[in-house]
Amino acid sequence: MSEKNKYYITTAITYTSGKPHIGNTYEIVLADAIARFKRFQGYDVRFQTGTDEHGQKIENKANEEGVTPKEFVDRTAAEIKRIWDLMNTSYDRFIRTTDPDHEVQIQKIFKKLYEQGDIYKGEYEGLYCTPCESFFTESQLVDGKCPDCGREVGKAKEEAYFLRLSKYQDRLAKHIEEHPEFIRPESRKNEMINNFIKPGLQDLCVSRTSFKWGIPVDFDPGHIVYVWIDALSNYITGVGYDADGEHGELYNRYWPADLHLIGKDILRFHTIYWPIMLMALDVPLPKQVFGHPWLLTGSDKMSKSKGNVIYADDLVDIFGVDAVRYFVIHEMPFDHDGSITWELVIERNNSDLANVLGNLVNRTVSMSNKYFGGIVENKNVTEPVDDELKKLAVETPKIVSEKMDELRVADAVTEVFKLLKRCNKFIDETEPWVLAKDEEKKDRLATVLYDLIEGIRISADLLYPFMPDTAEKMLSQIGAKRCDLDELISQGFGGYESGSKVCEKPEILFARLDSDEVMEKVLKLEEAASKKTAAPATETAVTVDEVRSKPEITYDDFDKLQFNVGEIIECKEVENSKKLLCSKVKIGNETRQIVSGIKKWYSPDEMVGKKVMVLMNLKPARLAGVLSEDMLLCAEDPDGNVVLMSPEKDMPAGSEIS
Repeated sequence: MSEKNKYYITTAITYTSGKPHIGNTYEIVLADAIARFKRFQGYDVRFQTGTDEHGQKIENKANEEGVTPKEFVDRTAAEIKRIWDLMNTSYDRFIRTTDPDHEVQIQKIFKKLYEQGDIYKGEYEGLYCTPCESFFTESQLVDGKCPDCGREVGKAKEEAYFLRLSKYQDRLAKHIEEHPEFIRPESRKNEMINNFIKPGLQDLCVSRTSFKWGIPVDFDPGHIVYVWIDALSNYITGVGYDADGEHGELYNRYWPADLHLIGKDILRFHTIYWPIMLMALDVPLPKQVFGHPWLLTGSDKMSKSKGNVIYADDLVDIFGVDAVRYFVIHEMPFDHDGSITWELVIERNNSDLANVLGNLVNRTVSMSNKYFGGIVENKNVTEPVDDELKKLAVETPKIVSEKMDELRVADAVTEVFKLLKRCNKFIDETEPWVLAKDEEKKDRLATVLYDLIEGIRISADLLYPFMPDTAEKMLSQIGAKRCDLDELISQGFGGYESGSKVCEKPEILFARLDSDEVMEKVLKLEEAASKKTAAPATETAVTVDEVRSKPEITYDDFDKLQFNVGEIIECKEVENSKKLLCSKVKIGNETRQIVSGIKKWYSPDEMVGKKVMVLMNLKPARLAGVLSEDMLLCAEDPDGNVVLMSPEKDMPAGSEIS
């Protein structure tokens, strides 16, 4: 594979402190659109995302909830992955900083940097922000608070290891100067140079001793590897980097990364700390770091404390995946913040998706069926009015490709919608319903419909990276197959095979939504979220008014049942089943296979490591063709929500329940 044909793109790894909102989710959707478009251009793409799972904040949150840090991050990472999958993102690896292969390399990287003198031991005293896991000097604070998140800071002093940033300062400045494309947009580059590099870099604290949840420094176990080396190194460990030089095939194939896609708030870490780490390791630097803007709620940054957080799954429940993907891609400018409100999403759904896109496809397919039995033929009976549509259809793939190469993703999808709007205008200009009344103009009518179908085909191919399911449906309705960008450009106008047949009953791709009805649903969502937040941790938010009674049993009946504590050591989805998970459960010195209908509430990753209650002597049965030897005990509330029953305190697997 030649260098020019590979493309390695990463997102920042998401911190596992809670459920990501739509502002966080925007990044994975944007990265997915870029990755899909690069594949469309013929590149061999590697797309990596994942979760950052160590640190004091995680340790504190786990303690508050009475669970281990690993249990906490397992649950949160599973939720993040669920949302990434919900948004139909095509990543190749979802890396977790608790992955064993990552942890091993972090210890090796730390030791290597220490042995060569780039890390040294000292003492740190300063003002510390726990949420940001950062030390600051008094002069760096803003109104006495953290300059990054605005929260309170506290004094901290501890023994620590430091990375010699100052040693590489001049080399980094030279690299940025010689590679103007390294930091994008331009405004972000100027900010890094003027605010951080020119004033002089202070050596970076890269270990901690005040908490335990992290990767130990193997030659000094009282120290935990700090977030910078741990989290940032995922970009190389995730493709098989080895600090001893025994790199994996993926590393040799894909590194250096072509693009680190990150939020503008973590640009300093990726354009100063990270490249200096790589220089110290003698590893090539990534080609580009793009600091994208924020997606705001109206004009405010999303915050649970402000009550203005919007979640991707709530949006999807109302609008569908592709509508949400379209909105966050289309509404985010290249270099300044975008805005989302429920009202804006409704407006875009009705104007762009229902009126422009959905209506065009539905009308064109319906007219093809009505006038020609679904057969689309190019009779080449053209008029001057056709030229403008054809010219735009031929130019659009090239323009979209140029916009995507510049990472102007919102502009790229806008260009596709210009073509769709031009197709709608073409209908108004040619008036097919008028042509249909004149038998002598039948061939002209056929040509008009062919031109419209061809415009839809080209638009669908170009829309695939942004709205994959919608693009597939568009192509299916007109009886066409997807092609890559080179093929699309080489075909010009006329790639749709004359004589092809459209579907008989076109599916409505996007329906117009009633604003009042949607906002009523939103109000219910907000009320439900408010009640959930307000419910005390020691009480349940839902009560069971009526308990269903079963016939009385004797103690002898109960004594026939054998209950034990089990530990789930492996879990996977049951093929061809929407409900079932298959778990391997360790119970004493035995391992049992148990199939449970809980896929709606638990992911396989979330199941592993859980201690559960098992009914041991249930007669084995086959569910969806898979043998289930026992039963996991669950509780179900009046709304049908299911949770696994677990021992209150940690008990050994095999402990008898009586």
